[in-house]
Amino acid sequence: MVLDPLSRADASQLFDRIRSGSSEVLGALEASPVLFVDVDAGTDPLTAIPDLLPCVVVGTGTRLQSASDLAGLDIVLTEEPSPGSIDHLELEEAARLCLEAIESSPVAAVVLAQILRSDEDRNETGDLLFESLAYSMLQSSDVFLTWLASRPEPKADVVSPHQALVLIDRKDDELFLTLNRPERRNALGAKLRDALCQALADASADLTISRIHLDGSGPAFSSGGDLNEFGTAADGGLAHLVRTTRSPGLHIAAQRSRISVHVHGACIGAGIELPAFANDVLAKEGTSFRLPEVGMGLIPGAGGTASIPRRIGRHRMNWLGISGAEIDLDVALSWGLVDRREP
Repeated sequence: MVLDPLSRADASQLFDRIRSGSSEVLGALEASPVLFVDVDAGTDPLTAIPDLLPCVVVGTGTRLQSASDLAGLDIVLTEEPSPGSIDHLELEEAARLCLEAIESSPVAAVVLAQILRSDEDRNETGDLLFESLAYSMLQSSDVFLTWLASRPEPKADVVSPHQALVLIDRKDDELFLTLNRPERRNALGAKLRDALCQALADASADLTISRIHLDGSGPAFSSGGDLNEFGTAADGGLAHLVRTTRSPGLHIAAQRSRISVHVHGACIGAGIELPAFANDVLAKEGTSFRLPEVGMGLIPGAGGTASIPRRIGRHRMNWLGISGAEIDLDVALSWGLVDRREP
């Protein structure tokens, strides 16, 4: 794989010219959705990326010189540990994964990077608003429409009227909520989402509850959004309003100090976006984490751009979201995505 990275000085000069209004032939619109910077070439601190720069800026090299370099990068790939870096993989492998993912889904990758650059002054509700608007827009993208056309025919989701989608149990002052669609790996379809929102809303009104425990039945805490429902909303504006008003993530955030989320198995998409809102996330041995949405032409849509960067920073969030790569429990613990192992 041949890369042609810019030096520190060249990257900073480019960013300064763009910020001052200079027109540059650059970015996804010019079939250049990724810009590599050699962090070993030069010593001057990197200039901050213009928020709307239409490409993903990836730093590669031995290590960052200081945390101030983070302002000039979206993703950090280094051989040695650096702030926000992806250093658990070989540098060449990480760069290849990153390049292939961005070239396969350039619009979604760039949109995710832009959102994460600009979220420092927003609260979680503002982050969720931007995420949902971008998610709605990307549902008309070529990559997403191609993904929709290539997936197997969706199967009808038949739920027995006698099945409780969220199991609710109380022991003294502790409340236990369990996602109960094991046959679907607790895929967060509309019915399960609404049931979880209702259970969390009811809990918020009961001040006698000191601790809420959330887990999932079956082989995984949650496999993320229900793929059968992707692309089925006829009205994108209405779907946006549903995402921002029926958000389990915001319900968890509102009660984060008294919620412990217990995860296991393959936690995909919403399966880690939602737990990340809580202050206490426990994971069993063998748990893994992945954000596959950019590969479908989308971005995380269950609140991940609000919850996950507050735990691991925007650079590692960009890596997870853009590469679609899986990380194991050890990496998740070292980054702070998970707080502790399940005893």
